[in-house]
Amino acid sequence: MSTTMTPATPATAMPRRRLGPVALGLRQGRLEITQFLRSRESVVFTLGFPVIMIMIFASIFDGEIAPGVRFTQYFVTGMIATGLMTVSFQNLGIWIPIERDRGVLKRYRGTPMPKWAYFAGKVILVVVIGVAETALLLAVSAALFDLELPGTAAKWLTFGWVSALGITACTLCGIAISSLARSSRSGSAVVTPVALVLQFISGVFFVFTQLPSWMQQVAALFPLKWMCQGLRSVFLPDAFGAQEPGGSFELGRVALVLAAWCVIGLLLCLGTFRWTTKRDG
Repeated sequence: MSTTMTPATPATAMPRRRLGPVALGLRQGRLEITQFLRSRESVVFTLGFPVIMIMIFASIFDGEIAPGVRFTQYFVTGMIATGLMTVSFQNLGIWIPIERDRGVLKRYRGTPMPKWAYFAGKVILVVVIGVAETALLLAVSAALFDLELPGTAAKWLTFGWVSALGITACTLCGIAISSLARSSRSGSAVVTPVALVLQFISGVFFVFTQLPSWMQQVAALFPLKWMCQGLRSVFLPDAFGAQEPGGSFELGRVALVLAAWCVIGLLLCLGTFRWTTKRDG
């Protein structure tokens, strides 16, 4: 006598367990990181460009800008800030329009997945890649250019909150500026010039106080200048603070400006972000 196995009906099938918010966010973040790593061009540009720039500038400018402070030390702080801006503001401002143009965001909105999970995935991607890039820059600078790492817990704490506030502000601004691109092709054209101009006027490639005063005033309106200034307080001697425009590193003002940009960026995101292109309605 034979028995026949019948497949379970939907009524008797075990229900699939619904993921909690943390697990859902982590899964989306893992997906974002996997997609990023599969794009070799993005990986090489994001992780390799700051290292290449440090090696080029360190080979060209090897003198001192102040007693006991070489230009390489000064430049490294700017490139760390630039790296954080690249993985957040620049990458999101370029890739979100591509996903919008391909209909990826429209499909996301049509699924049961909560909208916040999409942004959680982007945040996790930015944090993971930002930490990896910063660690790579510090390792290369310490090994090849004798960069002195922070020697006190207070310095590392400053490094942590400046980086956290800076990357948060840049992430929110990157999501907001992504709505300016009309198509996937125009994302880079919109974001890259803004990023380059901010680097030139914010004390990344040149000593900030050697720039024209009007340029310094314009740069002071944006987060990158304050990220660079906050990081200089970590990696440069305390005495170098007297060389800053305000006569000190002004860490209180650094925190205030970066926090204000986090609020501004959030408001811009809420008011401008679009899930579909204009042609999709």
